[in-house]
Amino acid sequence: MIRKIVTAVILVPLAAIIVAFAVANRQTVTVSFDPFDPTQPAYAASLPLFVLIFILVIFGVLLGGTATWLRQQRWAWAARRAEKENRELRLEIDRLKHNLPAHPPALSPPYGGASSALRSPAE
Repeated sequence: MIRKIVTAVILVPLAAIIVAFAVANRQTVTVSFDPFDPTQPAYAASLPLFVLIFILVIFGVLLGGTATWLRQQRWAWAARRAEKENRELRLEIDRLKHNLPAHPPALSPPYGGASSALRSPAE
């Protein structure tokens, strides 16, 4: 519920700002992609200024998101590799648990226990 309220508190003013920006910047601008002939460009488009700015913002967000995604691929690869290794180790642990007897045999002392203790040379 609070999430919806916070979203509304943020989105409603943001929408009002965007609409005010669009109304204030309705002038038509010509965008040319020909740097060699500004009077007769090979390709030019006339569109409202707010549309141009929105297109550039969207392009910037997409470009930044793509760059961030590409930079994080190294960490995603490392996480996938660690997850695969973790899964393999868990399977190995389960396999070893199933192969162990329920009660391990009592270990005898090394070297035969007390019977092989050193005796004095007088004996």
